[in-house]
Amino acid sequence: MKRLITLLAFAASLAFTGVGHAQDKPAAPAAVPAAAAAPAAAPAPAAAPAPKEAASADADPSINSGDTAWMMTSMALVLMMTIPGLGLFYGGMVRKKNVLATLAQSFVVTCLVTVLWFMIGYTLAFTDGGSFVGDLSRMFLHGMGKTTVSGLSGAVPESVFMSFQMTFAIITPALIAGAFADRMKFSALLWFMGLWLVFVYSPIAHWVWTGNGWLAKMGALDFAGGTVVHINAGVAGLVCALVLGKRLGYGKEVMAPHNLVLTMIGASLLWVGWFGFNAGSAVSAGGRAGMAMTVTQIATATAALAWMFAEWMAKGKPSLLGMCSGAVAGLVAITPASGFVDPMGAFIIGIAGGVICFWTATYMKNMLGYDDSLDAFGVHGIGGTVGAILTGVFAVKAIGGTAGMLEGNGGQVWTQIVAVAGVAAYDAIVTLIILKLIDMTIGLRVTEEQEREGLDITQHGEQVV
Repeated sequence: MKRLITLLAFAASLAFTGVGHAQDKPAAPAAVPAAAAAPAAAPAPAAAPAPKEAASADADPSINSGDTAWMMTSMALVLMMTIPGLGLFYGGMVRKKNVLATLAQSFVVTCLVTVLWFMIGYTLAFTDGGSFVGDLSRMFLHGMGKTTVSGLSGAVPESVFMSFQMTFAIITPALIAGAFADRMKFSALLWFMGLWLVFVYSPIAHWVWTGNGWLAKMGALDFAGGTVVHINAGVAGLVCALVLGKRLGYGKEVMAPHNLVLTMIGASLLWVGWFGFNAGSAVSAGGRAGMAMTVTQIATATAALAWMFAEWMAKGKPSLLGMCSGAVAGLVAITPASGFVDPMGAFIIGIAGGVICFWTATYMKNMLGYDDSLDAFGVHGIGGTVGAILTGVFAVKAIGGTAGMLEGNGGQVWTQIVAVAGVAAYDAIVTLIILKLIDMTIGLRVTEEQEREGLDITQHGEQVV
């Protein structure tokens, strides 16, 4: 027992001694948290030099990263509408001997307009200037810095806003090419598209989309391009079709589409890209963009069905080409209204766009006898007009800040009609002048032999196997 008591006392003395030492000097385990904490403190010296700025650390705090991200995404979506969307949509509808030439038109317009927009197009469209056209302060994008924010771009960099608007400037002249498919020289196309961008598109964009443009001052509503893009392209396309004349064999030979699979793929890409077109025009990632996206989907689907049923009743069968054309007609018709109307308004606009554009693209064209090859005027000119006027009817003040006729503002319909007429008149006159100048110098149309052989071989030395 004595030995046991002695051992216990000895053990207690060792334990007491260890505790006392632990109080005087931390034991090894206590040093582990200190060591673990070391890495947390380590970044402080590394952060001191900070020669590189973080990606989100803009000098201008007014730039909203969420809005900027949405606008960059929208820019890519709208670019996709032209290449490859519009190229495939048009390319599938022409004859096999002209499919590459049609694709080349969309591709080269993308390149040409990009350079011209950088040089002069953007400054004419979106600087202050006067009521008719902007000034030259942004030629070659002079003065546009990393964090420059224009009055129009709000909380996104002006460079992003400029790039987004560039994609609108690209697709608009590209749409015109559908009216004169199979018969314009490639060299003439380059001159026409370049001059048309500078003297038609840029001034009209200024009229509608800048605060001091004369149509904007008048109160005309065009959220994403009913007048600026679609009426503009459609009217120019009609003038081109009339000046160049009909295709050889038009009305006598079968000119069936080469590949409707390409057309359906192109129409689908246009549909997807159009969300950037319409919802992106809100220039923010907010509620108005969300409503614009919603009404775009509703109007497009409704118009496709409206065209399909109209064709079914008139011709006995619903065609894939008709469904695709109806969807594009709905996209066109809802474009000016997308930031101003509610879903019910979009539904009615979709029905009107689908049925009316079916009639103009199939019956009116034949009655009047013009050769609008791929219905640039029948779908875009007419669809844009329908949408622009109906915007004045169905505009909802709680959505876009302006009431339409149904909310007691009947004068808005007249304002929309004046805007449509003003854009169409100026566009037609200047387009005609440009075409006549080109025809007198280098000529507009390929020779009869070249047209019969096809533009793929005669203009580009290539062909589809």
